[in-house]
Amino acid sequence: MAIILSIETTTTNCSVSLSKEGETLFLKEDNNKNYSHAESLHVFIDEVIASSEYKLENIDAIAVSKGPGSYTGLRIGVSAAKGLCFSLDKPLISVSTLEALASQVKVNFGIIVPMLDARRMEVYSAIYDASHNEVRKIEAQVLDENSFETYLKNEIVYFVGNGVEKTKTLIKHSNAVFIEGKLPSANEMSKLAYDKYQKNDIEDVAYFEPYYLKDFIALKPKS
Repeated sequence: MAIILSIETTTTNCSVSLSKEGETLFLKEDNNKNYSHAESLHVFIDEVIASSEYKLENIDAIAVSKGPGSYTGLRIGVSAAKGLCFSLDKPLISVSTLEALASQVKVNFGIIVPMLDARRMEVYSAIYDASHNEVRKIEAQVLDENSFETYLKNEIVYFVGNGVEKTKTLIKHSNAVFIEGKLPSANEMSKLAYDKYQKNDIEDVAYFEPYYLKDFIALKPKS
C-alpha cells in the first residue's frame, strides 16, 4: 500500500491531493488569480490530511509538480515538499507538470498538446499521443499560425492548459480542438506519482530543483 501526498503549485491553481495506490482519496484546490499559494498551501495540506484516516507520519511519499510553470509557484511548492520530506524522512517524487496536464484529456485517437502560458506569444508545451506516451519533449516555443502544422495536417490535435487562449487566436485548422478552463491539478498526479513510487524513481531531496525551463527574469514595476 502506498499513501502519497501530492502538491501542485505551477500555475494559479493551488492544489493538494492525498492518494492510495494511485487513486485520489481527497483533493483540495483553489484557482485564485492572485497566486495565494504562500497562504493556502499548508492549510490545504492540513485539510486533506484531516479529512482522511491518516496522519502525516503515515504517508509513504511526497510528490511535487516539478514544472515548468510559474517561478514563484514552483519555489513555494518544491520548498514545501522538501520541508515535509526532511521533517518526516519520506522520499520525494517529482511529476512532470505537462504530463499530468495531458492526463486530463481522455481520447481514443489523436495528439494531446498540454501548454502553459509564458510571456507574450510564448508557451511551454509538450506532445503526447492518445495513450499519454511522450511524442515530443517539453519546449518553450513562440507560437504562430504554423505551429503544430505537422501534426494538424494528419490528425486531431487536442490543446489543453492556460496557453490555449492565445493559441486559438492563431491556429484556425479544422483538426484543432481547444479544451479551455483546464489547469494542472494534484488529482492527476496521484497515478503518475504512484507509478514512479513503484519503480523507486525518487529524487535526492537535498539537491532537487524545479524544472524552470527558462531563467527567471525580474520585470520592472510599472510607474
